[in-house]
This record gives sequence, structure tokens and C-alpha cells, in this order.
Amino acid sequence: MAKHQSDHDGDEASVQLARLVLSLRSQGVSSPAVLKAIESTPRELFTPDLFKDRAFEDSALPIACGQTISQPYIVGLMSQALEVEPRSRVLEIGTGSGYQTTILSKLSRLVYTVERYRTLLGEAEGRFKQLGLTNVITRFGDGGLGWPEQAPFDRILVTAAAPDEPKALLSQLKPKGVLVAPIGKGPVQSLKRYTGDGAGGFRIEVMTDVRFVPLLDGVAKEL
Repeated sequence: MAKHQSDHDGDEASVQLARLVLSLRSQGVSSPAVLKAIESTPRELFTPDLFKDRAFEDSALPIACGQTISQPYIVGLMSQALEVEPRSRVLEIGTGSGYQTTILSKLSRLVYTVERYRTLLGEAEGRFKQLGLTNVITRFGDGGLGWPEQAPFDRILVTAAAPDEPKALLSQLKPKGVLVAPIGKGPVQSLKRYTGDGAGGFRIEVMTDVRFVPLLDGVAKEL
């Protein structure tokens, strides 16, 4: 009976995941690589027990330390906007649950990810190990500072709202690299893409309005 039940649960999850991918596609997430990465990532693994039945909803969900696991549409949109290539070295600011990190790991050569909450980082590292990810390098610290020792990066993704242009992070980008980040001080921010022009300048595109927790300055938290 248990075996039959687990098969049923697996089939139901597959149906929900297929429905989610169709929804993302209809909203403009068209990159085959990004959709494949989302399709092959078990979002329920990153979702707290209380919200497991909502793992395949296209909505943000609460996780520990007052943070969230991002809405799949936003994960897809940001991953697509980043235009990651198979040889890219990517810096991610804000590991969180590790869901976005896992998507990036399937698109790139290496992902360097920084998280300021020790609890979240430890849980995410456990999930990376469970999934057998070998191209994710983690760091406990203040994401606003980036990871200067490993710079420059081909791509940088910020999963918390920067109040202003993230100059420290832009300085760690390769001359023709891409940075995607929510920018703004209020509850609603602008999702922006910065594309290096090769000469120290950037082309800036405003993509859409988003809601992210703020990128906090200062020391990392032992929480």
C-alpha cells in the first residue's frame, strides 16, 4: 500500500511540476536550458514541511530567518535574464534555501554563493550534498561585499533588494559580464539588468517590478 501511495505521490508531483513549467513558459520564461533546470530540480526539497503541499505553486514561500524561497517565475525570469553560459563562473548573493543556487549550478561551470545566515547556509549545503552538486562553493558572510578574492565573475545574481546601484558587486563583474538585481528601498523594487560594455560602463535595463527582502549591510548572522 505504501509503495502504491508513493507512486501516486510521485505522479501527482510530476503533474504539478509540468503544470508549473507550462505556467512559466506562458509568462515568458522561454529558455530551454532554464526550463530544463527548473523541471529537474525538486522544489519540495527546498520547502519547509509546513508548505510542502504548496511546493509547486508559482508563489514565494517563507523559510527560516525571516527569508523566502522565491517564486518560480521570478527564479526563471532572473536566471534567463542572466544569460548564463556553460563555462560561466557565477556569483550569487543570498543562498537562502539553495533553490536558485541549484538552478544556476545546472546552467554554469561554477557557482559561488554567499549567505549571511548560518542556519540557512547549513541547510542549503545539506541539500546540495543530497543532490550531488559538485560545482557550488559556499561562503558565510556579508553578500553586499561580494567575493573579491574570486572576482571577476562572468555573471552576478542578487536575490535580495539593494537600496542603490550595487557598485561593489559591479566592480567584481567582468568587462562584458551581466548582473541582475532588484534595486530599490521600498516594498516594491525594480528588477534591473546591468550588461558591461567592455569599457567600464553598463547598459541598464529595467525588467519588471518585484518584491524581495532587503540586502542588509553589516555582519553575518549566526542564526
